[in-house]
Amino acid sequence: MEIKDQVVLVTGGSRGLGAEIVKAFAREGAKLVINYVNSEDKAHQLQQYIGDSAIVLRADIRNAEQVREMFQQAKDYFGKPITTIINNALVHFRFDPLLKKDAGSIDWDDYHQQLEGAIRGALNTTQSGLDDMKAMGFGRIINIGTNLVQNPVVAYHDYTTSKAALIGFTRNMANELGQYGITVNMVSAGLLKVTDASSATSEEVFQLIESSTPLRKVTDPAEVADTTVFFASAWGRAVTGQNLMVDGGLVMN
Repeated sequence: MEIKDQVVLVTGGSRGLGAEIVKAFAREGAKLVINYVNSEDKAHQLQQYIGDSAIVLRADIRNAEQVREMFQQAKDYFGKPITTIINNALVHFRFDPLLKKDAGSIDWDDYHQQLEGAIRGALNTTQSGLDDMKAMGFGRIINIGTNLVQNPVVAYHDYTTSKAALIGFTRNMANELGQYGITVNMVSAGLLKVTDASSATSEEVFQLIESSTPLRKVTDPAEVADTTVFFASAWGRAVTGQNLMVDGGLVMN
């Protein structure tokens, strides 16, 4: 299915990386569902920028009922179901190396909060779209991860562990759903310059990443967004269960 014929849900699509993903798919002619929880103004500003090919829908990805309702509202609006899911939403987290909890102070509630956002959120969106994807014989699920799983240069214990679990989720779903024409992949970015989540990162840290990365630059959100488009495109049709690093070569697999 060409991208112009796809209906793409971007969770956490109102700002940061999510907003760039929305713009990237809009550029290719897709229909967009801009999901948000708190950033209503930014979501509507983005929708106005794109036009009638985008709809703004509020839903907490951790709430299965809200997610199911969002899928139905999108289907009613566009007259066809969501074909492509980008699990991008990040729940209550900032990359702040000074305020992060260390091994002695982090607790299970911190882990649980990030697992709820990463795994429960991805499970809710996947299950909400599954019946329609099976019926179409087509589906694209793209999860947003992090290169910190392979190279935890800063020990963000709760966040990185949840993204490691998301790799397992990605590969298990890819194995089971491939028979229905559904691919499931992950795009793992490095620290991005700059999003709300990375705004607390010091310039010294950005300079360190820049100097130690083969491309000698810090990856920006638009570059990661373009990679998600690849996985949804015909060029990525034979790729599933993969975790692709988009970090300028900082982590090489």
